[in-house]
Amino acid sequence: MTELSFTCTGVRADRYAAAPTLLFRLRLTAAEGDRVHAVALRCQLRIEPGRRGYRTDEAEALADLFGERSRWGSTLQPLQFAQVSLVVPGFTGETEVDLPVPCSYDLDVAAGRYFHALHDGEVPLLLLFSGTVFAGTGGFRVEPVPWNKEASVRMPVSVWQEMTETHFPGCGWLRLPRETLDALLAYRSRHALPSWQATVASLLDAAGGDEPPAPRARLFPGAAARPAAARPVTERTAP
Repeated sequence: MTELSFTCTGVRADRYAAAPTLLFRLRLTAAEGDRVHAVALRCQLRIEPGRRGYRTDEAEALADLFGERSRWGSTLQPLQFAQVSLVVPGFTGETEVDLPVPCSYDLDVAAGRYFHALHDGEVPLLLLFSGTVFAGTGGFRVEPVPWNKEASVRMPVSVWQEMTETHFPGCGWLRLPRETLDALLAYRSRHALPSWQATVASLLDAAGGDEPPAPRARLFPGAAARPAAARPVTERTAP
């Protein structure tokens, strides 16, 4: 069988993608002299939260995912991030390719909430590989990519922040049931409000009360201030 090894040499945000996308740089290495015609590669990406430390404010923001910090010894389990496919062109010896990973900034998704809670540092990620190898000299043979092939990478939190700030500058997602959206739209129309920001601000003003003001939103690096107006996984899943 063709012996392949995988290394992730880095990750960056794709500034020119139509939607939020991360590019993982992969290096594939075959035994010397082995001709690889193509690899139909599948990659499962996991967040390994137990492999980094957390500030107090980060721990508080992660309470809905992992519970109180005193329980993290048993609750800090890996989170499924993404599962993607890629066709690697033919090579001999070694090659490098970009693995595009489309991302969601939906805060109802466990991975999105995890990334949003982090202020700095790195995110420990594990890439698990499977797929099919087409290799051979003077013809080809078809072989599976062994399921024990994997690679680790520590992605800077700033890369995620750069990606989300590029596509959603100074904004975030809030998913609501259709009935709630219809009620908000009716309220906005009834009061002739010019935007959703004005609609929410009007509702907050109407609620009034003696509650303290909300904390100022945290801005990602490079973001300009604007005026006011999982599922946990414990085993590898089949491709």
